[in-house]
Amino acid sequence: MNLHHQEADLGIPNVTATLADWVVNLQGADIPPEVRREGLRTFVNWVGCAVGGADHEAADHALKAFAPFSGPKVSTVLGREDMLDPAHAALVNGITSHVLDYDDTHLKTILHPAGPVASALLALAETRPVSGADFLTALVAGVEVECRIANSVSPEHYDRGWHITGTAGVFGGAAAVGRMIGLNAQQMRWALGLAASQSSGLREMFGTMTKSFHPGIAARNGLMSALLAEAGFDSSERAIEAPRGFAQVMSDKQDWGEIIDGLGTRWESATNSYKPFACGIVIHPAIDGCIQLRDELGEDKVAQIASVKLRTHPLVLELTGRKSPKTELEGKFSVYHCASVALLRGDGAPTAFTDEIVNDPQVVALRGLIEAETNPDCHEASVDIEVTLRDGSTHTKHVERAIGSAEVPLTDAQLNTKFTDQAELVVGTTVTQRLRDIAWSLESLSDVGEVARASVRGKG
Repeated sequence: MNLHHQEADLGIPNVTATLADWVVNLQGADIPPEVRREGLRTFVNWVGCAVGGADHEAADHALKAFAPFSGPKVSTVLGREDMLDPAHAALVNGITSHVLDYDDTHLKTILHPAGPVASALLALAETRPVSGADFLTALVAGVEVECRIANSVSPEHYDRGWHITGTAGVFGGAAAVGRMIGLNAQQMRWALGLAASQSSGLREMFGTMTKSFHPGIAARNGLMSALLAEAGFDSSERAIEAPRGFAQVMSDKQDWGEIIDGLGTRWESATNSYKPFACGIVIHPAIDGCIQLRDELGEDKVAQIASVKLRTHPLVLELTGRKSPKTELEGKFSVYHCASVALLRGDGAPTAFTDEIVNDPQVVALRGLIEAETNPDCHEASVDIEVTLRDGSTHTKHVERAIGSAEVPLTDAQLNTKFTDQAELVVGTTVTQRLRDIAWSLESLSDVGEVARASVRGKG
């Protein structure tokens, strides 16, 4: 039996083609103002995170490895003076935007949408000038595609051990770049197929530099998928839904309606969220609650802590159960470190996650007093904390929904503070302020490359 007939008999819709047609035909005016606004917030947050991570040793190592093999150096590594070819620039900017674990999150799937999409788009935009309005349309399209595909296989795909930012993110990069360069429907189907064959990323890598490699490689692979398709390089046109395609190979769950139902009316890209703390998002309720307790108790009483008990969602310990982290990246995946540093320093920003702080004797000592247990009835954005002081008194805090959650989103002002606090450490105050203003003015730009050029230290 012909394979395509067999698939039709099984009732599998033409998911790849439907998604490709939608992306190709999407116009900026089709996107509601509130969705475009969230796309803008996504972009601003990504720029700040990419610059904030630009001085990380992961970026240094990546540049050392890739620079000798770069083609024409026409695309900017944000926050640095380095230039690379578009493919390598997309990769490195994807790394820097994620390495601090401070980026955006699609809460339904724990996908970090901007890295694979914005990194690919901006790198190419420096060689193929595009207006901010068209860039934003492509960005929203890419985020929508990756989030819908992620929805269709979640949570089973993630539970298998796949890092969904890498595996689904590559589709977002391909769709966004394809939309920006004007692929037709045939080419877009090929681009999605090429992306499917480059889907990768393992959760085993959490706590190492390789975790940030995932959005970087998704950005590069998504970019190359679109360019290959533009050049006529073909692929399967049912790469997402076929029996040996992405969804059926990489997950026990396939919900095709999550991908194709409500296109243009249900906007996953409008549900994006932004991290207030630079670590795994499942730890955020604990940090939020511990900072509140610190504010209520004061430093003197914090110094008298005898024990701390956390009751959290099971996923918290599954992802962040490291009791004795040794490095800053391991600290980002230790609920014990995060609770300790939040109580002692009131901090959850990148400054709480350095090798020095992770190994600070005071932080280590309090970390040893913290116990965590799971509660299946606890929401992922909630936590119960009980602090007992040496005098026997107890102090409790229940966080129903943490700051940064869907119910308590960051405001524009808080996004600006987050942007400024991390970027100033890398490029200084003048560059940071100018870059932030340009990023917010995205839709009025005639050439989005202006954003990349404004990020270079010393040019503000």
